[in-house]
Amino acid sequence: MAFRGREMMKKIMEKVGGEKSLAPGVKQSLKKAIPDSKVVMNRAKRGLFAGRHIQFGNQVSEDGGNKSRRSWKPNVQEKRLFSYILDRHVRVKVTTHALRCIDKAGGIDEYLLKTPYHKMDTEMGLLWKAKIEKLYEELGNMEVVFFSPEEEAKIDQDFKDMKLEQREARKQLRRQIYGWSDKQKQIDEQKEENLDPDKWGENPHDIPENQIANI
Repeated sequence: MAFRGREMMKKIMEKVGGEKSLAPGVKQSLKKAIPDSKVVMNRAKRGLFAGRHIQFGNQVSEDGGNKSRRSWKPNVQEKRLFSYILDRHVRVKVTTHALRCIDKAGGIDEYLLKTPYHKMDTEMGLLWKAKIEKLYEELGNMEVVFFSPEEEAKIDQDFKDMKLEQREARKQLRRQIYGWSDKQKQIDEQKEENLDPDKWGENPHDIPENQIANI
């Protein structure tokens, strides 16, 4: 393995947490997948490029056929992709070709699981593939517990109640921060005073015009 491949393997092992955290046979697959001499851009280490890297060629003029060296860079975009195994959005730089591959596979998790190691030619792709495989392996070893319909309904109701409590707590916090509770209290007291007939007096002409309009 070339120097660049050894350095890439060392970084992947550090990020994964050592050889003990990998599934059996993953390290050998990683060694076969890490490129030795292929030109890989530095920014490709921080994204999923699906084999699309910088290309070099000649630009030929229309008049005299003169050639000048030029390069073609892949179309890279920053996207937020949802991972079901992580239960959150992952912000990653991907090429348009990689996006089509992810859509065809059915998501970023399925893309990482279905794509072989020799096609994951970037450090981030190899790292995420090893990590996702480890998480799915742990998920497969977990015990599955089934709930009755009554228990599921109770869990759903508890979840809704918790959401309502959190919403009410955030509302009370905003009122305390911005002083909405005092203003609302003053408005309610003013309305009660306007609607109290004992303060108007016996003569209806004693009622202020703004109170009559409010009534």
